[in-house]
Amino acid sequence: MGTSPPTLRYQFLDMFGFVIEGRRQHIPDMAVSESYRDFVLEQLGRVTPVTGKSMFGGVGIYALGLFFALIAEDRLYFKVDDSTRPDFERLGMEPFRPFGEDSAMGYYEVPADVVEDSVQLAAWMKKAIDIAADSKRRKRK
Repeated sequence: MGTSPPTLRYQFLDMFGFVIEGRRQHIPDMAVSESYRDFVLEQLGRVTPVTGKSMFGGVGIYALGLFFALIAEDRLYFKVDDSTRPDFERLGMEPFRPFGEDSAMGYYEVPADVVEDSVQLAAWMKKAIDIAADSKRRKRK
């Protein structure tokens, strides 16, 4: 009876900044319907030019070269920090949790009425883009 080979261990950050270790990490399917993707990109594009990039079945959204939002399971999420998180929580919005309850990331679901109202959407987008810019500047230091 031989012993099994040791498990290869590695560690890296995915595009959300989430640490992934080992081979056992499951990357969930974050399926997005084409109609929802098109709707969200159109709504966001009315505020400022955006680019959507497919990833793991979801969509990463960029403005000004900054990753500030994502779509997963037909839900739009914006990047948050300590200054904006309470705005989302006050409205009962949930964080993006791709790996279960203990894996909340720095993105929260955007209320549907915000997505549908270009005036509200512009204000919420500006905050998310500013947070993405601040995050990028901090990483460069």
